[in-house]
Amino acid sequence: MAKFVALTMAYTTVVIACMLMANSHHHVDASITCAEITTLLTPCIPYAITGGNVPTVCCEGLKITDAASNTVEEERVECSCIQNGLAPISGINYDFVAALPDKCNHTAPYIVTPTTDCSKVP
Repeated sequence: MAKFVALTMAYTTVVIACMLMANSHHHVDASITCAEITTLLTPCIPYAITGGNVPTVCCEGLKITDAASNTVEEERVECSCIQNGLAPISGINYDFVAALPDKCNHTAPYIVTPTTDCSKVP
């Protein structure tokens, strides 16, 4: 069972990375691309599914991603990228996703859920 979960997460990560890299050209004005966000936040996926301890590399990625978004437009692109990246992953627990900033001792300007309107991120 553990091997199946690990393989499923690995496969999902590769699929999402490919999807986001293919779409990253739409965000050339942002200082961070969707592909970079995917790379930085992929270590967070196991926590977003099962909870438990948040990997240090996940928190580092969260902080780097947030620091790279300096304008409202960049925050909105980041939000959409994360939202679209999480959508196809089976088993995402959005309560765990919402808890990530606190677990990483970080503040976030928005919380990503399937219904977050990223166009209205402040």
